[in-house]
Amino acid sequence: MPFQVIPAIDIQGGKAVRLRQGRAEDATVFSDSPLDVARRFVAAGASWLHVVDLDGAFLGKPANADIICRIAAAAGVPLQVGGGVRNYETASRYFAAGVSRVILGTSIVRDPEEVTRITRAYPGKVAAGIDARDGRVAIRGWVEVTGVIAVDLARQIREGGVSCFIYTDIARDGMLVGPNFDAIREFARGLATPVVASGGVTTLSDLRRLKAMEGEGVSGAIIGRALYDGSIDLREALKVEGE
Repeated sequence: MPFQVIPAIDIQGGKAVRLRQGRAEDATVFSDSPLDVARRFVAAGASWLHVVDLDGAFLGKPANADIICRIAAAAGVPLQVGGGVRNYETASRYFAAGVSRVILGTSIVRDPEEVTRITRAYPGKVAAGIDARDGRVAIRGWVEVTGVIAVDLARQIREGGVSCFIYTDIARDGMLVGPNFDAIREFARGLATPVVASGGVTTLSDLRRLKAMEGEGVSGAIIGRALYDGSIDLREALKVEGE
């Protein structure tokens, strides 16, 4: 898949927010209307949107699904959705609403049989969200760090029908300090499945460094806080795709 720049919309309490290192208590509200944010991103040229139900990630079931389904219906571009997608029923609801890709995270570790059920029913429409702190996989909205090594997990499931990996370095997420390029490279190396990098993208230079890693398996980057803080202009970021 060609390198893509994907803006993120994280939803907590029905509002578009950004967290620092995934901490629910450290949220900044950027908009009362996630749908308006989606429309602004699409107007700027975004061809995909990354939407996360933060409440759902912590609860283990969707909490903002109605809003997400409205975004899917109105955005006019594909959505990938994560946060609380733990079973076939939730995935099916999102697909029926027009979501293009669901992101499975906790269930990959806790319920691989359910993951297989979803990927078989919806081939090519499931991403594996692997979130790591110091190289180890974190689940349940990042509140639980497992003993599972992120790279090892990816290698175990790479043949499991997922369309891509979304790799997040939690320590960098929302901190505007730049991605952990070494960790991203180590994760992507040797995987035939494309890897989308998330966490810490702060400048256009960050994006260009990630795009330069296409040959090593990095096929995209998700941008969050930098867009909301104005560190990166989305129109300029999207130009990096074609450079």
